[in-house]
Amino acid sequence: MPSPTCLWEAPAATVAAGDDPGELPGPWRLMLLGDGSPTRHLRLLTGHPVAVELIAMAAEAGGQTSAGCPREVQELTPPLLRRQVWLNCGEQTLAWAESWWNQDEANQHLQDRNLPIWLSLTQGRSELFREVDGLALVHEPWLENRFGYSGPFWSRHYRFFRQGRELTVIREVFSPALEEWLGANPRQPLHLSR
Repeated sequence: MPSPTCLWEAPAATVAAGDDPGELPGPWRLMLLGDGSPTRHLRLLTGHPVAVELIAMAAEAGGQTSAGCPREVQELTPPLLRRQVWLNCGEQTLAWAESWWNQDEANQHLQDRNLPIWLSLTQGRSELFREVDGLALVHEPWLENRFGYSGPFWSRHYRFFRQGRELTVIREVFSPALEEWLGANPRQPLHLSR
């Protein structure tokens, strides 16, 4: 699947600085801008374990990164591998995610392709640092079809670091079904404080 079309994106510097995300409600701020594990949050919210449905995991064609990927992907060492998954809790699909990896790092850290990335990376209690780089509204008909809602959808992308080195770049897109637990959320561009 192609990366979703970005309709609006907050400047990365604004997101990294933690500037006020305008009218974004508090629970959604935590979900989108917090540095916690979204798979853990989904489990805590729904009471269901997160099942990872692998869509694709393959080398980037011709060594080139896919169109529409976050610019932070350029900082990873090629050759790159891209992984795409649906995140399901019970009967509901609550998120779609894609990640980019150096192929050797992916082989080392993603041995069980059906585990959430957070679980794969924290086995053995290795220390990680997560930095949220971007907040966006995205759209694609295939997201609408799977989520059962009209777009646009909230998305974020972030990097994991280990010992000061970038390990992966991850983009997540969240279903409006999360409003059941997080409350209503405007799906329109935010006016961020400067």
